[in-house]
Amino acid sequence: MDQLNIADRKFNSRLFVGTGKFPSNEMMKDALNASETELVTVSLRRANLSKEPDQFVNILDYIDPDKYLILPNTSGANTAEEAIRLARLAEGAGLPKWIKLEIHPDHQYLLPDPIETLKATEVLVSENFTVLPYINADPVLAKRLQDAGAATVMPLGSPIGSNRGMENEEQIKIIIEQATVPVVIDAGIGKPSHATAAMELGADAVLINTAIAISSDPVQLASAFNNAVKVGRTAYNIGLSEETIIANPTSSLTGFLNEKPQVQQ
Repeated sequence: MDQLNIADRKFNSRLFVGTGKFPSNEMMKDALNASETELVTVSLRRANLSKEPDQFVNILDYIDPDKYLILPNTSGANTAEEAIRLARLAEGAGLPKWIKLEIHPDHQYLLPDPIETLKATEVLVSENFTVLPYINADPVLAKRLQDAGAATVMPLGSPIGSNRGMENEEQIKIIIEQATVPVVIDAGIGKPSHATAAMELGADAVLINTAIAISSDPVQLASAFNNAVKVGRTAYNIGLSEETIIANPTSSLTGFLNEKPQVQQ
């Protein structure tokens, strides 16, 4: 089986799913099931990490930890210090010592801060966290992060929630070529065809949230993304034909004209 290895875990699914923006937690649960994902991201700002019952519904009650690896994320952190504090809080609450590192002080475009991300990665890796950093499609930063001990690199295809797909394809190609850790495309994937394109490029996985959560039928679209990821990975493994500028005929265009006709007796 074509499994994905991240740190000490093996995954059969290469589709990761986020849990924000769903119309209800019940709908989120059904969509996660339809996606066949095995890794689910949860914003620490949306989860009840205390031991006390929450008067509001706790999203963690709807995510089976025996079925999914729960990946806490630090969305909302503006600095390395804030992200590190959130990661430690998640560990203290008993969540897996895995962290999706998101630091984006610009709240309009939600672009990740490269300096703070590298700083936080170095600290969290030293504390034995499995760190999956969300980054711009920057090949130099990706290499610095993997050298610092990041378990994956997660370049954005386009800004979070934009649904614009793989706008940074050329830079992502370089990241994939140079990577010694899995490359997960995170953010901007708005259509199943975008996910297929990312996987055909050689990405190891994709993370989808907004496109599924805000669709008119999250369950059906989650299933469609699942199929799209499988199709793209299969195509990549088989090997796609190279693109050419000139046409390449599938059969001879003129050779038969020089052949002498056979006379029937």
